[in-house]
Amino acid sequence: MMREEIVFGPIHSRRLGSSLGINVLPERGKICNFDCVYCECGWNKDGRGDTRLPSAGQLRARLEAKLIECRDNGIPVDSITFSGDGEPTINPEFPEMVDISLELRDMYYPQAVVSVLSNATMIGRKEVFEALRKVDNPILKLDAPTDELVRKINQPQGDYHVADVVENLKRFEGTFTLQTMFLRFGDFDSSSPEVLEGWMNIVREVKPREIMVYTLDREAPAEGLQKISAEEMEALTRPLAEEGFKIQVRG
Repeated sequence: MMREEIVFGPIHSRRLGSSLGINVLPERGKICNFDCVYCECGWNKDGRGDTRLPSAGQLRARLEAKLIECRDNGIPVDSITFSGDGEPTINPEFPEMVDISLELRDMYYPQAVVSVLSNATMIGRKEVFEALRKVDNPILKLDAPTDELVRKINQPQGDYHVADVVENLKRFEGTFTLQTMFLRFGDFDSSSPEVLEGWMNIVREVKPREIMVYTLDREAPAEGLQKISAEEMEALTRPLAEEGFKIQVRG
C-alpha cells in the first residue's frame, strides 16, 4: 500500500508529466468508496489503521512550502494533482482545498494545471461538482457500463448506479477527461462486446473533451489480473477516434 504525505513528489506521471501530488486522505491509511481489484493502494480493509483527514489549513501550509521549494530549486511542476490514498472528494473540506490549490498555483506555478483524479461517485453533490468545475483537469473514472460490471471491477462500498454517474457527467458539458482502466479479470474483459460497446455508447452520451484509457502498471491487490496492450487498446477505441474523440492511450 502507498503511504503518502499531504503533498508528495513531484513524480513523473505517464499521464500528467511532472506531477506534484496532493493526498487529502490519511497519510497511513486508505479511505475510498470503491475497492478496485487493481488499486495500487491495496484493499480498503488493509488501510484502516489511520483515519485522520488533513485539514484545509494543513494543506495550505504544506503545499505552499513545497511549491516554494520546487520553485527555488528549479524543479518543474506540470500538474498539481489530487490523488493519494483513496477518493479525494470524500474529504469534507475538498472544495476549500481546491480553492487553496488554485490560489497557490497562480502564485508560484501559473503555467501548471490543477488536476483531480476521482471515481466520480460524489459529483452529484453540489459542492463537489462546483469544485471540480473550477479545476483545469477533472479526470473522472468510469470503468464499465453497467452496475453489475462495475461491481466486479470497482466493488462500490455504497449505493452506486452507472445511470446516475452518466447523468452527472453530462452536467460537465464536456469539460472533463474520462478515465477508464482496460484489463481482464476472471469473466470481466474490457475488450468484450458486453463491456466495450456499452462503454463506447456512454462516451458518446457524455462527450468528454478527452478519453484516457490505460492498463495495469503497478502491483495490484487481486490476483489474476491481465494487462491489455497499448496496441490493442488503440484498436479497440479506434471507432471513437474516427468519430473525433481525443483519446490518450497509456500501456
